[in-house]
Amino acid sequence: MNARLHSVLAQRGVRPGALAEACEVDPKTVGRWLGGRLPHPRHRFRAARFLGVEEAFLWPDPQPGAGRRTGGLGAELVGTYQNRASVPRETWLTLLEEARRQIDVLVFSGTFFAQSNPHVAKMLAERAAGGVQVRLCFGDPCGHAAAVRGREEGIGDTLAAKIRASLTYYRSLPPAKGCEVRLHDVTLYSSLFRYDDDLLVNPHIFGQPASANPVLYLKRVDRTGWFDNYVQSFETVWAGARPWTPDLEGTAVHGQD
Repeated sequence: MNARLHSVLAQRGVRPGALAEACEVDPKTVGRWLGGRLPHPRHRFRAARFLGVEEAFLWPDPQPGAGRRTGGLGAELVGTYQNRASVPRETWLTLLEEARRQIDVLVFSGTFFAQSNPHVAKMLAERAAGGVQVRLCFGDPCGHAAAVRGREEGIGDTLAAKIRASLTYYRSLPPAKGCEVRLHDVTLYSSLFRYDDDLLVNPHIFGQPASANPVLYLKRVDRTGWFDNYVQSFETVWAGARPWTPDLEGTAVHGQD
């Protein structure tokens, strides 16, 4: 079953018949797509355009019979987005819902991550209850790195305030089994969002907010590629980050921003 296609149709409120009409195919054909059949390239293109998502998101590997892709720089690159706002909300939700082993997030504030999904803490707790390891790493609002980044972006102390505002969404997470939140104080070259073998990388451009920078969608191929290099960077930052203790340190003065 193509769970991603099912999910996008449901979230968009689109009936399979409407998709069939947009792609000029029989409704039974769409039924076969939902069942896991790979559409013809022109139908994949039309369906993705009609639904407003990346084709590679709906069908990550368009040639399953060719075996696992190996070798060559860029073999892991599924797709790119011009900026973070270009990543469809359905992509974030579906990747989170599909995770079965681990969810790792590395950001400074990550305000959008919660504001685009007010139930994110509940969803993460549910994934953790299902056996998924959830690790969230935010910038330390009192740290040197957040202060420097704020000056570089020209927003001063606003970044620290955004971090505190973002953390208010996760106050219920630390006690939950399988969930952990830490604060880092390092120069962050990329924001990372890992869901099992899928990884969204948001590189940082000097002086610009992360939201204005591109996003790379990577899928793990082997242990020598980009995916694992980014994962190792997460592990390094995570190891040096301190646990977040919401009851002992402040969050947003006025609650959620």
